[in-house]
Amino acid sequence: MKYLIKKPDTFLNALNEDINSILQKSFDNLFPEYIFHQELNGMAMPVDVKEYEDYYCVKVELPGIEKENINIDINKSYVKIEAHKENEKEEDNKKHKYHKSEFRYGNYSRTLYFPYEIDVEKSTADLKKGILDLHLPKLEADDKKTRKLEIKD
Repeated sequence: MKYLIKKPDTFLNALNEDINSILQKSFDNLFPEYIFHQELNGMAMPVDVKEYEDYYCVKVELPGIEKENINIDINKSYVKIEAHKENEKEEDNKKHKYHKSEFRYGNYSRTLYFPYEIDVEKSTADLKKGILDLHLPKLEADDKKTRKLEIKD
């Protein structure tokens, strides 16, 4: 009889994947993906999304990015935010070496999908101190109105 011997790192990786799978299934029931679905392209930017009765409030963290380098595409069901941050140019020609650099440069992109349609015409964006603030009113649905439905003979 042969025994299957698992290496500790392989066993722990498999165990970790099993636990993640169980947790993911549990949390998917509490927070379904379709509610605030998002796509991440390029480097991600941290966001806060709040829903109120008649609008969404989205705050996006974009430190050091000028408004000229931010592009916002809005549709009735999603918002796509793209930003670009360039490496700061050195003014002097002295050679140096980095001991540590945690600044991120390049393209940032984030797409957020919403469960209720957005009023594109009334939406606004504001950038203050590296925080992009989006105010996205919900589209007023005609189905909020009720009417009497007559039965035909």
